[in-house]
Amino acid sequence: MTALKGNRTRLQTSTSSDRFVYVLAIPLAFILLVYIVVPMIATLLTSFQSGGDVYRDFTSGTSKSALILSVLISLGSVVTSGIVGTCLAVLLTRFRFPGRGILKIVALVPLGLPPLIGALSFYYLYGSSGILPRAIASLTGLPAQAVAFDGIAGVMLVHTLTMYPYFYLSVSAGLAGSDASLEEAAMNLGSSRARMWRTVVLPMLTPALVSGALLTFMVSMASFTAPQFYNVNTLTMRIVAAKTSGNYELAAAQSTVLSIVSILFLLTMRWYQNQRSTRSLSKGTPQVATPLTGAWARVAAGLCSLLIVLTLAAPAATIVLLAFTVDGTWTTQILPPQYTLQNFVDIASNPRSLRPILVSSQMSLLAMLASILIGVLTAWVVARWRGRGASVLDLMIMLPWALPGTVVGINIVTAFASPTPFNLGQVLVGSLWILPVAYFIRFVPLVFRNAAASIAQIDPSVEEAAQNLGATPWRTLRTVTLPLMARGVIAGALLAFIQGFGEYVASVVIYPARFTPLSVEIYNRQYANELGSAFAYGALQMAVILIVLIISEVVQNPRPHRDKR
Repeated sequence: MTALKGNRTRLQTSTSSDRFVYVLAIPLAFILLVYIVVPMIATLLTSFQSGGDVYRDFTSGTSKSALILSVLISLGSVVTSGIVGTCLAVLLTRFRFPGRGILKIVALVPLGLPPLIGALSFYYLYGSSGILPRAIASLTGLPAQAVAFDGIAGVMLVHTLTMYPYFYLSVSAGLAGSDASLEEAAMNLGSSRARMWRTVVLPMLTPALVSGALLTFMVSMASFTAPQFYNVNTLTMRIVAAKTSGNYELAAAQSTVLSIVSILFLLTMRWYQNQRSTRSLSKGTPQVATPLTGAWARVAAGLCSLLIVLTLAAPAATIVLLAFTVDGTWTTQILPPQYTLQNFVDIASNPRSLRPILVSSQMSLLAMLASILIGVLTAWVVARWRGRGASVLDLMIMLPWALPGTVVGINIVTAFASPTPFNLGQVLVGSLWILPVAYFIRFVPLVFRNAAASIAQIDPSVEEAAQNLGATPWRTLRTVTLPLMARGVIAGALLAFIQGFGEYVASVVIYPARFTPLSVEIYNRQYANELGSAFAYGALQMAVILIVLIISEVVQNPRPHRDKR
């Protein structure tokens, strides 16, 4: 009799919880539909307003060459970033050598570079008017243009040295979790080290390599800042040019095609990963880093570490150096001739100069709060939904991650250019509220994925126990589930904030003239030859992002409490 009552209680609890999941899914699906799916449909419909004639530009016009160039640059970025990131991961995971600790820290520096100011630092460091080409020209007599990175080479350099962390982080995690006994068994059976890596290690790293390739390709296809400064005619450049000239139909068509290419690459890489089994059934012997022996090997490793550290830290150092430059004084010299603190004083003391920082921080904060609400609830619904609807919600909320920022901006412009019930009868285009909407759409997948990873570690029986004790599903979610997943949610929220704080690609398409975001203000100052002021903004932007990244690391990996007894 007792067992029967227990089964009945669990059945009632399950039914109540399922009902709550379905009820909560309705408003979430509506919000995702309105702000993610509907803008995409609106862009598609806009591209066909004249019968789809604008798509002919993809068969013989400039859009075709721009699309091909974007795809080739993105595939090339995957290859170069994959080589750099994977080699660095192997070096720092498998070997111990002088300078290894410093190199592990510096390897993550590109994550703290905002897209715009990061591209600017590369341009003024390696471009034809940059510090290094001018220094080499002064020493060797060669023209600076002969040793500079310009055009496609410049874009590839920026992409490689800013996107390799996507491979480095995922491959490092894969190598750290790989089974040393498998490699030892292969070597004991007579396999060479090269063959062992090719047939044992690399296949096991397939998920990590696919993850790095996906992120790199998506970010490269969405890249706008590097092509803008190096004057490379990618499709993102054509989209902004079409929108600026008022040709919304062409911009919509270009955005649609760019979206299709990105989504197809996403589906292709997922299909490839699903075709390969990479699960290990062995005992799981942990990996141990091998110390380098021999004086020459250690000296060579130390020198290589120093060279890599200088290369990776140079862009950040350039930002700091140029932040103290007096505006208009750096012309043909190798280094700026005059320095001042006035750039930072002007920003701190002038309310007009402070406005871009306030706009970006406040709009990013609003978008972060909305991302927490929608991302966390959607992650819980997807995890607890018993049916096929979960995959639909998962696809809807992750869709913006596959869309370039320019596409998101065009989608918003076409969907909310007139009053609708979804924007409370207001025209969002030209208003301040269009910025948090864009940031929310772009970065809610970050919160969703972190929340989903956290909730996957929570046993549903914990929630069932709370409901068996009389708690409602909503109270269980609020008092039991959310506190358990708080660490992952906070980490995702902080990532969403720093992405919004440094956002430029979507902002340049949609920002209202009276409320300029920080990244757009940096570009405007640079364009007006106020280089010191632009980099002073960039240095502050980089400092804020690094502080938030440190906070995120502390939240995710807190130090254990020591027992002082």
